Amino acid sequence: MIYVLVPAYNEAATVGLLLWKVRQVFTAFAREYQLLVVNDGSTDGTDDVLAPYARALPLTLITHRERRGYARSVEELLRLAVSRTDRPRRDLAVLLQADFSDSPDDIPELVKRIESGADLALADYRRRRGLPRREALARRLLATLLRRHRTGGLDGPLDWVCSLRAMRLVTLARTLSERGSRELLRADGWAADTELLLEIARHARRVEVVPAQTSAGPRRRPSRARPLRAALGAWVVARRRAAPPAGPAPAGAPPDRGRSRRGRRPGSRPALPAPHSRSASSP
Repeated sequence: MIYVLVPAYNEAATVGLLLWKVRQVFTAFAREYQLLVVNDGSTDGTDDVLAPYARALPLTLITHRERRGYARSVEELLRLAVSRTDRPRRDLAVLLQADFSDSPDDIPELVKRIESGADLALADYRRRRGLPRREALARRLLATLLRRHRTGGLDGPLDWVCSLRAMRLVTLARTLSERGSRELLRADGWAADTELLLEIARHARRVEVVPAQTSAGPRRRPSRARPLRAALGAWVVARRRAAPPAGPAPAGAPPDRGRSRRGRRPGSRPALPAPHSRSASSP
């Protein structure tokens, strides 16, 4: 099962078209799927748009009467997908934006990477055709800064703030289990996407980066993100997560035995493939 997770806030102009496009993609790319959608306190009639799709598609709709924010909506969708699956090693979740900034046409390649052994597959928009210049610059600048710091063991080039990603549910379940009842995401916007990447990558054995094959189309509304400011927020979150504990270990603390059976510290990851390369297991 593929759970397609769609957080939506005031997306009446696009969310219905997006869901129908997802249906078309899975008609051609024959996989079993379910749509999980959060309407996060929209005030523009998004609920009215979603109602007929809930009857026509395999869709579960969650409605927040008051807005809780992007991070809360995404985390609710992640936890719902994990609670639904009975085959977490096989099933996966795909996160997709409701405003068409992410293209459903890029989903099949991400899914194939998971099916070929990856635990996390990330779209890369840094050189996506049609991307606004300031947004492309912010994405590339952030990637350059964080690559120098080898943040969280993710050593290769990647788009830290691209929301489109596929995640194996057993990996996501481990991530959520570690957090327990505590919030997984404390940032918002681009920073929340970076935070989610760092959290899941700690539990992923293999991470793959997939350059976006689709062009960025015209947007129905202006982006809510201010790219350079959003990139700065993502940088702060990533550096905070990567920072070592301050000060020496407490007296009498036991020695560090935090190594996996393969001799690698939990959370460390091999270098990612370059964005335009394909791994040996790629389809």
